[in-house]
Amino acid sequence: MIGWAAIVGALLGGFSGGYNLTGVFIGGVLGALMGLWLRSLVQQEIQSAVQAALAEAQPVAPQKQAAHPLESPAPVEEEVETVPAPVADAPPHKDAPTPAPDAHRQPDPARWAAPRHVETYHPARTDPVEEAIAKARAWLLGGNTIVRAGLAVLFVGLVFLARFAANAGLFPIEMRLTLIALIGAALLLVGLNKRIERPSFGLSLQGAGVAVLYLVVFAAAKAYGVLPPAAAFAFMILFAALGCGLALMQDSLTMALASFLGGFAVPVLLGGKSETPLGLFTYLTILNVAILVIAWKKSWRPLNLLGFVATFLLAGLWGFSAYETRHFLLCEIFLIASIAIYLATAMLYAHNTPGPLGNYADSTLLFGTALAGFGLQAGLVHGRPFAEAFSALGFGASYLGMAALTLRRRRAEMRLLNECLLAIGVGFVTLAVPLALEAKWTAATWALEGAGAFWVGARQARWMPRAFGLLLQTAAALMVAVSLEPNIAALPLANNGFMVPMLVALPVLFTAWLLRAPLAHSGSSLAQAYAPWEYSLRKAWFLGGFALVCLAILRETDRYLPAPAAAPSLSAAALSPYMQLYTAMLAILGAMALAQAFGRSKDWPVAGWPARLSLPLLTLCLLAALMDGRNILYLPDLFYWALAIGLHLWLLRHLPVDRWTLAMHGGGVLLGTAMVADGLWLGIDRGALWDTSWAGVVFLISATAMLFALTRWAGKAASRADMTGLGWPLDPAARAYWWHGARVLAVLVYGGALATTLMAEGVTDPLPYVPLLNPVDLTALLALATLGLWRQMLCGAQPRPDGAGWIVSETGMGAGAVLDFAIVNTLWLRTAHHYLGVGWSSEELIESQIVQSGCSLLWTLVAMGLMLFAHRRRQRLPWLTGAVLLGVVVVKLVIVDMSKVEGVARIVAFIGVGLLMLLIGYFVPLPPRADDRAGLDA
Repeated sequence: MIGWAAIVGALLGGFSGGYNLTGVFIGGVLGALMGLWLRSLVQQEIQSAVQAALAEAQPVAPQKQAAHPLESPAPVEEEVETVPAPVADAPPHKDAPTPAPDAHRQPDPARWAAPRHVETYHPARTDPVEEAIAKARAWLLGGNTIVRAGLAVLFVGLVFLARFAANAGLFPIEMRLTLIALIGAALLLVGLNKRIERPSFGLSLQGAGVAVLYLVVFAAAKAYGVLPPAAAFAFMILFAALGCGLALMQDSLTMALASFLGGFAVPVLLGGKSETPLGLFTYLTILNVAILVIAWKKSWRPLNLLGFVATFLLAGLWGFSAYETRHFLLCEIFLIASIAIYLATAMLYAHNTPGPLGNYADSTLLFGTALAGFGLQAGLVHGRPFAEAFSALGFGASYLGMAALTLRRRRAEMRLLNECLLAIGVGFVTLAVPLALEAKWTAATWALEGAGAFWVGARQARWMPRAFGLLLQTAAALMVAVSLEPNIAALPLANNGFMVPMLVALPVLFTAWLLRAPLAHSGSSLAQAYAPWEYSLRKAWFLGGFALVCLAILRETDRYLPAPAAAPSLSAAALSPYMQLYTAMLAILGAMALAQAFGRSKDWPVAGWPARLSLPLLTLCLLAALMDGRNILYLPDLFYWALAIGLHLWLLRHLPVDRWTLAMHGGGVLLGTAMVADGLWLGIDRGALWDTSWAGVVFLISATAMLFALTRWAGKAASRADMTGLGWPLDPAARAYWWHGARVLAVLVYGGALATTLMAEGVTDPLPYVPLLNPVDLTALLALATLGLWRQMLCGAQPRPDGAGWIVSETGMGAGAVLDFAIVNTLWLRTAHHYLGVGWSSEELIESQIVQSGCSLLWTLVAMGLMLFAHRRRQRLPWLTGAVLLGVVVVKLVIVDMSKVEGVARIVAFIGVGLLMLLIGYFVPLPPRADDRAGLDA
């Protein structure tokens, strides 16, 4: 099964890929994997079915065997040939154990006849290659091995003798052929004489004699032309009938194999060339008809396989070496006749071979005839327009017709044969599509066919059509993916780029709809193993179908108009780049909305899953628009973005509340911040302010404004346990805004404010720089104030969210103090830069005496403010912080100012700091501890 599946996959891959080796290899690998999977499933099914049949038949098995003998029991002679000693004539073994008396309840023949028959003729349980090797070994090593080997050597020697005599001119050709014919007749007569006394020896001689007679007629007609074609045809029919009659009369498979093996070996041993293959084809056809006649009466599978392999092997070898176009009609007739013969042989075998689970079907002969025949047919018609497609349709019609014929009889025992014929016929009809159409239309056809097969399988509770439908749709989707090319069309929608993915998507979505609930099946072990795997695909199948819809939309928006005839290389896009982006964005959002609405109305949750990607879609589109130089305030961009945001909010409102949708609420805050910044950048661009600090604070202003809005709007829900009455989206996603989304914004605001105040030079063109009244200082102070409001809101939150403890504690106050200290210091640095001529670089600012003296005084004032605040609030920690800052000032005066600052600047720094420290020490003493303060208050 694995080998045939690999061959099927290789053929499909080769045909679909234009006869290239890559397609053959990939198809073969995929086919082998599928064959391995199917073989394991079939083995499980056979094991379970046989066990069930044995369990049911165990109490009455002997009676059934006695009451229903097999129609064509194996003769004693054949059993003799498969074991070293004749079974029928051998006495009982002396060492064989004697059964107990109570075991002799049935006659001996009823105990061993049926098992031996089943073991000898069990075609579906052995691999074809292993079976052929076993049969050859049994023929050579069973019975009289010396006689059989000698006959084979004698036959080849006679051929070589005839060739040598011809080359040497020893005798006239007529005499040579007559002598060889007499030898063959002698072998035949001796074999007939010894058929009773020594059956194995006699049968071997008869087979060799018939083969020699074949050799004489074929050589006389084809190699030497001494026998007229009509006479040769008559003799071949006579000898074929003779071989068939002898085999049937003696019920000997060995006789038939020996006779036909010699007959098929004649063309190979004679060799030579001929102007026409008529002689070869006629000879092979006569042999095949003889095999068909035997198949009418006997279920001799080895003989059928011998004829099949020899016929197509010889025909293929001749075709590869000597075929010419003038031989086409003759080859077609021979090929059709051979396929018909072996298809009929396979059906006769199934009709004549009963089994425990129904009549056997020879899968090797059924599938092998189809594959070998179509392979030769494809080689004959290759290069003719649509010839391969019509050939595949012809094969499919033939097999489907035979399936209909077997189905009309409604015989349950022929079900396996019917399913094999139906599978082969459907496979050929499916194969005809890629051979007739382009890859993209093949994909559409396969997707529709797969949906039909799945629907039929769902209606009939059969798993195999459903699996076939899923495989077809998978192949269709892959074919769409690998056959993408520029979409050049004049008409919108009515073009290949849009219609093909959509025609694949709709059947896939229909199949996903059928998969939404577990489907009924036959209850077999194969069906039970398949059902969970099928049901697990229900979500993936819908998502795959929706992805194909999105692909169709993207292909349509990326459409190019046909180039004019005068300039074929100039093909313009149907839509401008930004229109392609916005059209695709709105179309995909609309598809999400349709899917979600349908899923809500039909209680199909997976249909709402694409709506969960609306926020990532908007984010990607915004980034693409920014990279393309667009702005959300452009027209018609503003109109498209308004529609897109409206659709996104509608989708978000109808999604179930879970972690993902809450993350979408919080993520929407960041997207809104980016959109506000994009709108502000338009003003920067219009004012040509890209080289000023106005441009540097745009994102900080956007984030600060969004954090302030969330604090005032969503913050009102922070202190409420019940969100009822707040309306959507605060009910139920308030925390996603005032905590999850605002927390990310707070980090951005804090980091942005710190980076801006430390790095911004304060270029305020066209306005002059004014301390505090400039974009850098104002934005930093607004950010600090907004962070304070957000922290105050968190202090009153009930319940307080996890991770907010450090923000509302003294650690959060300290982080705010660090930012405040940075703002104050950089305010002095920018003032010194703009008004005192100090350069805006770290080296010049550090080396400036004025800057150092001003920093000493500023730090002292900051320390004084902290200590005064601590004294009035009776808090020791701020006072101690101010004291530490004073210590830092003193150290700085000693280390930095004394060594680098000279003149008036150093004097002002020391005197100013000293006076301020005196004032602090007199008016702002250290507050008492908390317990001491409680005692004083008492």
